[in-house]
Amino acid sequence: MLTDRQTRDAASRSWRFSLRSLALLGLVACLLGADGGVSTVDLVPADRANWRPRNLFAWLRPGHNYDQRTVLVETSPAGAMLDLFYVRSNFQKRYEQAESPARVVLPPRVDAGPRDAFTVRAFREGYRQKEVSIRVQSDEDHIVLELEPLPNTLVAASHVYLAGRGSLAFLAKESLNVRVQQRDDGFNVILAETALAKEVSGSFAGMQSPLVEEVESLQLGEDLLVQVRMPEGRRAQYELRSRQARDELRDLYLYAVELVPADGGVDGVRRAREALTRIRPEDAAGCARVFDDALRERLDAEALARALSPRGTFTDPYLRAAMKRLAEISPGGRVQMLDGSTFTSSPIELSAAMSQAAQARGFLALMRAFVREIEPQQGRTGTLRGLVAPESPPEAFAEALASAERREAGCAGGSSAG
Repeated sequence: MLTDRQTRDAASRSWRFSLRSLALLGLVACLLGADGGVSTVDLVPADRANWRPRNLFAWLRPGHNYDQRTVLVETSPAGAMLDLFYVRSNFQKRYEQAESPARVVLPPRVDAGPRDAFTVRAFREGYRQKEVSIRVQSDEDHIVLELEPLPNTLVAASHVYLAGRGSLAFLAKESLNVRVQQRDDGFNVILAETALAKEVSGSFAGMQSPLVEEVESLQLGEDLLVQVRMPEGRRAQYELRSRQARDELRDLYLYAVELVPADGGVDGVRRAREALTRIRPEDAAGCARVFDDALRERLDAEALARALSPRGTFTDPYLRAAMKRLAEISPGGRVQMLDGSTFTSSPIELSAAMSQAAQARGFLALMRAFVREIEPQQGRTGTLRGLVAPESPPEAFAEALASAERREAGCAGGSSAG
């Protein structure tokens, strides 16, 4: 049986063992936490700096002068790309790249000269580039770079094509500073100090038409580069025109690049007029009206109103002519609106109808018929989307269009059965 002394000794040993275990676990946790997710980059140059008389006194602070030197580099927000430079007397000795946070290994202070510098340049998409430099012989061992957001953001982009003419529009929070670079197979649009909103990147993938083969975006430092590739031989047949405007309702700034045929688009206008004359009353009534209502239900009402309202684009005359044709083929020569009001094709009433074109019953069905008359089958969906829903993703619009056509087919089947 244990005496009281033996019991106390055993308890003391157990307590000391527990303390040592906890201390060891704490040390391991600290070590793991200190460098967890931090990459290490060796930036030590191959040669030492020239010897100097002051090196004679380096032994007075052996830990400070002879120990390996490291600097922890962090950015806010984290995840920025880092350019790391070792510079000696204005000459670059080493260069590495890393992702923040990163621990950079520098030579001991005794091996560095008074003009040896460590420079960090940080950049991340959507933020201004930032650079900082410190002397290698300094006491600095922790650098934090606070990145500032770019002053502008691209919040929307769209492409419209019709009758051999097209345009690309860019909407941003602030006025855009733009440069357009021409290429043999297309052109580049450079938006200075502009970041790309996440929801916009998918819009470029759907920008395809007889004039646009592919659109890609790339963030180059603080500038956003949009590359537009046109089908072979098309670029020489078109000239580029640009315009700027302000979207007052959404408080956004617009920059548009229009692709205009060398002849001014005379042939396209002629074909469009001929196509409108071929549209019949049944293209916007009966089961076509069922399609019209079904498609309107699937589209965003505000986006539809923006797409069909006059905006000063090349499509405005076509939309106005389409509205006039809708009045001509409608009963009584009047366009019926969703609220029950009606308008004739007289200039004044036609302007009133165009100001609320998204509410005109049968107008979406007529636009579908118009596109069918003027465009080849392969590009009809993209052309119709550009006219009535340029802000809608291609997949979403294709699904909405298919759903509306199924409703129309059901109407036609029911009519036949009746």
